[in-house]
Amino acid sequence: MVAAAIGSAMTEPYPKEGLPLDQARALILQALEPLALSESLPLPECLGRTVAEAVHAPEAVPGFRASIMDGYALAGSEQPALGEAWQLVGRSAAGAPFLGTLQPGQAVRVLTGALVPEGSGRVVPQELVEASDQELRLIKACGANSWIRSADEETAAGGVLAESGLRLGVAEVARLASCGIQCCRVFSKPRVGLLISGDELLPPGQPRQLGEIWESNSTLLRGLLERLGYGVAVQRVVGDQPEPLRQALLALAEDCDVVVSTGGVSAGDTDWIRPLVAELGEVRFWKLFLKPGRPLAWGTVAGTPFFGLPGNPVAAAVTALQLLWPALQRLEGAQVQLLPRLRVALEQPLRRGAGRPELARASLVVAEDGRLMARVAGSQASSRIGSLAGADLLLEIPAELGSLEAGAELWAQLLRLPIF
Repeated sequence: MVAAAIGSAMTEPYPKEGLPLDQARALILQALEPLALSESLPLPECLGRTVAEAVHAPEAVPGFRASIMDGYALAGSEQPALGEAWQLVGRSAAGAPFLGTLQPGQAVRVLTGALVPEGSGRVVPQELVEASDQELRLIKACGANSWIRSADEETAAGGVLAESGLRLGVAEVARLASCGIQCCRVFSKPRVGLLISGDELLPPGQPRQLGEIWESNSTLLRGLLERLGYGVAVQRVVGDQPEPLRQALLALAEDCDVVVSTGGVSAGDTDWIRPLVAELGEVRFWKLFLKPGRPLAWGTVAGTPFFGLPGNPVAAAVTALQLLWPALQRLEGAQVQLLPRLRVALEQPLRRGAGRPELARASLVVAEDGRLMARVAGSQASSRIGSLAGADLLLEIPAELGSLEAGAELWAQLLRLPIF
């Protein structure tokens, strides 16, 4: 399936050691166009989806002036004087409003969220007054706050509740519901086809021979994409044989909006993916100037965008976050958002060699003095999935830096996603 137009301007020279990450991301996003497919869904099914058409408020919300607290609505809007008295003429509660108009010298009992009647411009808190069945008297000084929520506090009639391209979180969906919205038109998600290649791979649970490994990249990437709001539509696991791999690539390109593979993009004798992509489409660039994740290919297969991720699981996950995730957002029609960044200090020394920029996995801790610290535990090998477990951060280590001492400050990408 040809998912998006990809401009021809992508084929240009790049450094022998690979493209810098920012440049690679920019080239990919510049080349892709949104799929522009949408569907109308009931509001509860829109959580995590991207708005396709701006949503407008059918009417003002709350639609009436409401009391912010339990108290008494007074006639007029002037700040009352200590000892002033009013005649109590009714009660206004949520769902049971007082519908009359207050005349000078009148007041009504009003509860939180209830309608403030016409003729009233002020609510006084109940703890400031002394009330009987028929009269109300101010016994404590009243401040300037009117304690009234405006009729359009949440939105005015016709106000924009959600712009096109906005991804709906918990707060946005709840706000739409509070404004009477029942359905929302959202963009369709791109269909991801996942190809796992390797002669050494076995399904977990099967007995293995020396040199074989249990296949985990599909579990890792499916879980990662699902956490990011996408998923995998079609998955294939194929050995390192050119013809089966060719057929798998063509089938996924026909059925999906983007093809993602792991492994087979380096320069080994059985790395068939990159030459097959060049045969069936085009390799726009190969290799990232990044650790982990250097062997990465991007291009097209039969017109469908293609991402050839590294075979090592950590490298596959990190490059998927850095390049595949933004691309899926662009294809979906969402506002592309990257991981937020913050400054942290190393909790302990970090030994490394200069040469390539690195995204090191770390946990976020708070020191006794309140500083945000990064704790790097265990091996950072791109084959060690354990380095991802419990990771809160991807530490951005510039290429020119070698070993770092405790306390050194770095930028880091925050991996924890927002709740609301």
